[in-house]
Amino acid sequence: MTALRVDVQELRGKPGTQHEMHRTVPAPEDFATVLIGIPQGSELQVDLRLESVHEGVLMTGTAVGEVTGQCGRCLDELKYPLTVDIMQLFSWPQKTRKDPAEEEDEDTRPMGHDLTIDLEPVLRDLMVSALPFQPVCREDCPGLCSVCGFRMEDDLEHYHEQLDPRWAALKDMAAGLPEPDSKSDSST
Repeated sequence: MTALRVDVQELRGKPGTQHEMHRTVPAPEDFATVLIGIPQGSELQVDLRLESVHEGVLMTGTAVGEVTGQCGRCLDELKYPLTVDIMQLFSWPQKTRKDPAEEEDEDTRPMGHDLTIDLEPVLRDLMVSALPFQPVCREDCPGLCSVCGFRMEDDLEHYHEQLDPRWAALKDMAAGLPEPDSKSDSST
């Protein structure tokens, strides 16, 4: 049995019975988005209470992992702890709907016929959805120069003169014209 599978046979048929679980497990792969995530194999702290109810097992608790990645603006490294709250009902195998036409209940997941709960999909759903879509090192991060990639925080006055491409041809034409003579302008 893997570290992210929980055997709940002892809770079957005993509504109100509770079991506490505290585990440190390696993070599975794909707990990430493009720029940020929980590295595979890093530690996840899982603290859960499993309670037998008539419908199945109610799981409540928290999971904590170390998030690493890059700022979406300046590409600096990010690292911080992520804590998610868990509340999920797992239905007993015989309570699982037999008729696929019945309405799906988004708050209930089926448990395995061997009376085990797989924590990986629940943790993935909660932890990946808690990751920022556009991670930043801080809200006012100026990022990188879009022209040369210069780190804008190093010089907030950094800029490039950008000429509208529609006027670029006129700039080239102006370069070929003689400089106006200031004496000839003043005599008229």
